[in-house]
Amino acid sequence: MRKALIAAWVAPLSLLVAAPLPAAVLVPAELGELAREAAVIAHGRVIAVQGVWTAGRRSIETVVTLEVATVLKGQPGREVSLRVPGGELGRYRSVMVGAPVFREGQEVIVFLGGRAPSLPYLLGLGQGVYRVRRDPRTGAGMVMPPPLHEAGAQAARVRRGDPARRMVTLEEFSRQVLSVLEPRGERERAATRPAPGKGLR
Repeated sequence: MRKALIAAWVAPLSLLVAAPLPAAVLVPAELGELAREAAVIAHGRVIAVQGVWTAGRRSIETVVTLEVATVLKGQPGREVSLRVPGGELGRYRSVMVGAPVFREGQEVIVFLGGRAPSLPYLLGLGQGVYRVRRDPRTGAGMVMPPPLHEAGAQAARVRRGDPARRMVTLEEFSRQVLSVLEPRGERERAATRPAPGKGLR
């Protein structure tokens, strides 16, 4: 699993938007594997999105800053910044297959890897971010599964009733993650504790 997640991150597929996109294979990551591999699992709102040059100005990556509302694993603090390959900087744009796009105001749950002092990164690229939608009437949060990625020319097979492909409440999703971490004693250390700040509404 660790090799699959690392391979998805380091694949050098950053391209100028005018260049043709080659076929790519992204190995689906199971929620339990993501949870165990992650150094940080946090739920919050995107408050900043900024494109920056990578070392040597060879490509662009995006630094996404999240205001943390609740923590499922790790100790990210009130805010956490993560890097995502690809993005826009001035008149330049870089694209990486499988990399998610963030916008300010989005509510998300992120599964992050990496060690300080480097900025953390999403495990499995787009597989390491779950979007949260709010019911306009009740305000309840519903967690969206990551979008399916194509493996070459063949799209991933979808099984009817697959629990990984349906929306669940934010509370149910948190319980699923914590149930995976419980055997390692992670649940007592995390326990969906709120971040030092206000929760999201």
